[in-house]
Amino acid sequence: MQTTQSIFDRYQEVRARFPQITPRTASLEIHSLLDVADEIDAFVFDAFGVLNVGETMIPGADERLDQLRDHGCEIRILTNAASYDRHGAIAKFKRLGLRVKDEEIITSREATLQHLGDGQWGVITADVDPLADIPNQITRLSDNPADYDDVDQFLFLSTADWTMARQDMLMTAMKKRPRTVLIGNPDLAAPRDDGFSVEPGYFGHQLADLFPDHVQFFGKPFPEVYDLIEATLPSIKASRIAMCGDTLHTDILGAAARGWKTVLVTKDGLFAGHDTRPFSEQSCLFADWKLDRI
Repeated sequence: MQTTQSIFDRYQEVRARFPQITPRTASLEIHSLLDVADEIDAFVFDAFGVLNVGETMIPGADERLDQLRDHGCEIRILTNAASYDRHGAIAKFKRLGLRVKDEEIITSREATLQHLGDGQWGVITADVDPLADIPNQITRLSDNPADYDDVDQFLFLSTADWTMARQDMLMTAMKKRPRTVLIGNPDLAAPRDDGFSVEPGYFGHQLADLFPDHVQFFGKPFPEVYDLIEATLPSIKASRIAMCGDTLHTDILGAAARGWKTVLVTKDGLFAGHDTRPFSEQSCLFADWKLDRI
């Protein structure tokens, strides 16, 4: 079982793979995002731990988004969840009760699929994923070892139906013939109602430990998703964009590397029930601002 400490420690172990930033030494505590709304033109939100936990919206999240829009701020949701295509992601946020426009949602899956090359792709995803947004030749990977040997590249989107036995088959196939692996969600874990889920980054970093030249990650903190966000905000300076997230190594680090402002949300996500200062001090990752909930 993953814990806040074990997740943090693993992020620290793989830190060399992440963008480099200039360390900060402290965060300013605020009560709500309205306290800094005059300094920001666009707020970008992580989903898990900030807007929702599992399938439950965090109380007041929808109202705060409306208030920020009324203040004149642009709103974007930037999620590392790659289990859904764009239509599925939009539908999920609407099921949660969030009042969001389709164009306000950007996913790491979108960034990943822009980098698919030719050849037969072995895809790791949920059984219910229709894969309608993937035009390439694909093989769904499950329990047939021959499929792992036959494909030209691997695309890792979801851990929903992934098992350690399947991970072992993937490792074995890579040892036989190393190939490109695209990881559509670099998160190690995500907060759920009953603890932390294991996400594709957990397995992806295992692969990168052995095959560092063959594994590429997409999503926060890696740059491609920030390109997608900034393309939708062409008139807004990076210093007037604020990323609101619950994870130091993905949300805060990635946005800081981009020159955005950062807000650490502490009550419901990775650090729920913990004092974040020791984690920030150990990692030298301090957000510009921090608060309990948005």
